Amino acid sequence: MPSRPNESEILTIKQVAAYLQVTERTIYRLAGGKEIPAFKVGGTWRFSRQDIDGWIKKQTVARPDSDTRTSSNNRGKK
Repeated sequence: MPSRPNESEILTIKQVAAYLQVTERTIYRLAGGKEIPAFKVGGTWRFSRQDIDGWIKKQTVARPDSDTRTSSNNRGKK
């Protein structure tokens, strides 16, 4: 049994687009390119809220690496 009510919630393209604040077209592109966790039911895309939340965390973790590279490139420059 899920610890939170929304944890096992299944979302549609429209719901994921609203949740991520992007267009539906962006979600179609990400799902079709296997860049976001998704599955099809009867030919229509569906998304697990838990999987989307995990995907968001993975995307967020990757960001500091790029900031670190930028700051390390600037070290020693005067």
